[in-house]
Amino acid sequence: MSTLPPVDRLAGVLQNFRFQAQLFHSGPLCGLTSFDAGEGHAYLHVLRRGQLEVSHPGSRDIPASMHFEEPTLLFYPRPFNHRFHNPPREGADFTCARLDFDGGIAHPLVRGLPSLIALPLERIPGLAMTLELLFNETDNVRCGQRLLTDRLFEVVVIQLLRWLLDHPQEAGIPAGFITGLSDPRLSRALAAMHDRPGESWTLSSLAEQAGMSRTAFANSFRDIVGQTPLDYLTDWRIALAQRRLRQGRPIKTLADELGYANASALSRVFASRTGMSPRDWLKQADA
Repeated sequence: MSTLPPVDRLAGVLQNFRFQAQLFHSGPLCGLTSFDAGEGHAYLHVLRRGQLEVSHPGSRDIPASMHFEEPTLLFYPRPFNHRFHNPPREGADFTCARLDFDGGIAHPLVRGLPSLIALPLERIPGLAMTLELLFNETDNVRCGQRLLTDRLFEVVVIQLLRWLLDHPQEAGIPAGFITGLSDPRLSRALAAMHDRPGESWTLSSLAEQAGMSRTAFANSFRDIVGQTPLDYLTDWRIALAQRRLRQGRPIKTLADELGYANASALSRVFASRTGMSPRDWLKQADA
């Protein structure tokens, strides 16, 4: 029996929709520390030592208060009000980063994640080695420290995303894009769409990528991802069009790249998905 070659489930997404990390804090946090969603940042907090009480004012989808007593990673993938409550003198020890995802809450990975991922550090294989390098940099001021710590934080995020793809149920990931990438067969079709969005994909050709029959593929995709394969493909193409429009790319060139016969065809689909023409959408996005 032939074995299908491995597929990179993250590369196509992260190459098109990037993210950046920036060291925000390293050391003890004492008393009350607030992180305001209005600032527009996602956050990655690493609780290195001590205890933490965190509250989420006004939250409906995660507990109003949570307590942690072991080294823990707390990932808020989108702006979200949260407050750390620590002893007034001997607070817990943290290393924290702000995260900015291309497109903000429209980033495909951000859309598919819950408001908070909280995991003991020991749960994520390979993370200890990265954190050792990260903590060594934050604890010792040297040339290039800020640049290196930012890159190491990005490695931590990718390691976390890998873990989430392999453990979606444990992480409480809702049905959607990430649960699709977690499926060994559907992930092959998703990766093909991500890597080659301009190809003339059909239900049959996508099912072939997944190694499934048309009917089994269509049913599984709808159940696990929450929409049909061709609807997903359209949404992916429009997301790419939006990002590239922001980069100053002309609509005619995008039509060729994304599998549409001409600019008018892409504009029609764009308007049906967003409610406005590419030109009007770009004006609003820039404003």
